[in-house]
Amino acid sequence: MTSFLVLLLAYILSQFFRSFLAVISGDLTRDLGLDQGQLGSLQAAWLIAFALTQFPVGYALDRIGPRRTLAGFLLVAFVGTVIFGLSRGYLSALTALALIGIGCAPILMSGFYLAARLYSPRHFATMSSFLIGFGCIGDPLSGAPLAYFLAAYGWRATVFGLAGIVALTALLVVLLLKDPPPLPGAAQQHVSLLGGIKQIVVKRPLWLIFPFTFVSYGVTISIRGLWIAPYLQTVHGFDLAATSYAAMTMGGFIAAGALLVLPLYRRIGAKPTVIACAVTVALACFSLALWGEASSRLAVGLLLVIGLFGVTYAVVMAHARAFMSPQEIGRGVTFMNFVFMGGAGVMQWLSGRLVNALDGRGYDAQATFGWLFVFMGAMLAVTLAIYIAAPAEPKAVVPAAT
Repeated sequence: MTSFLVLLLAYILSQFFRSFLAVISGDLTRDLGLDQGQLGSLQAAWLIAFALTQFPVGYALDRIGPRRTLAGFLLVAFVGTVIFGLSRGYLSALTALALIGIGCAPILMSGFYLAARLYSPRHFATMSSFLIGFGCIGDPLSGAPLAYFLAAYGWRATVFGLAGIVALTALLVVLLLKDPPPLPGAAQQHVSLLGGIKQIVVKRPLWLIFPFTFVSYGVTISIRGLWIAPYLQTVHGFDLAATSYAAMTMGGFIAAGALLVLPLYRRIGAKPTVIACAVTVALACFSLALWGEASSRLAVGLLLVIGLFGVTYAVVMAHARAFMSPQEIGRGVTFMNFVFMGGAGVMQWLSGRLVNALDGRGYDAQATFGWLFVFMGAMLAVTLAIYIAAPAEPKAVVPAAT
């Protein structure tokens, strides 16, 4: 339980950093002179660095365990947070966000690694959802609470305070996180980094899951982490306080959705659950594009629907895990996380380029965000069509007739 609580604290921080730019974006635009495209690149840098680091993270977890792996990477996050507080321009902020992304990379995977080692496959999705659901508290904390500290102390002092929390979390990991017991038998045979990646990539059922994995989380995190504030402020005239509360509420719905999806998963299985949630999110995106500008209440309601049904991370992971052998679990979930987070980073980058391009052509805010939501819904719909063709579970091996 102590290890779970330490991982939960670390994951709350990771979720906070994943979403906090939506509220702090106005300060960065004013003080660092960033445009919307550059803000999108900052968030993309966090996610892409996070994703690329999954490969060494998986290798480190197998070789030295989660305690030393997580503590070491959190020190990188501490350095990145300090650099971000000292940033004077785009490049230093970009470097800082990339370092923070690297430092946060092993947090959730350390939890998945412990769950895979300590719990049966049947309980993997449950434990993963608990960690994600309760850890998503970090998302609403990056809304109104962050806005309070920004108003009271300024964004630089707030960021330095966050650096202190990161350092404290690293210390708690060193002191309290317990590695799982060694595997029985002879010394483990470690597969090379590239060899482990190849074992996962060649699994054909996963090819139909990868495109949806690449896009699905990116849609929700792009809207919550980057675009909710500019959309509500420019299209609906929200001030900072109203925007912060809307962002906090959407974050709360994301946390609730990660937990509420479990009963549906247990009743109908992983694949039908993912399909039902994805269809709901795609329809909400198209509805925002068509009717979101007409009513701020409708717009916020649709954003909350996206938050509630938009994070099927643990269920998609459980679906993919069914095609992995016990020896491949660590490498497999790490690679899946790479696809999730890499896709989220690319979606952030693409959405930033789209918004900049539309703005450059003279589109007003309503039209720009309308096309942004069409893009999000269309990407989700196309990849969902591919995902539907994926088998729900591995084919049973039929014994040869004798």
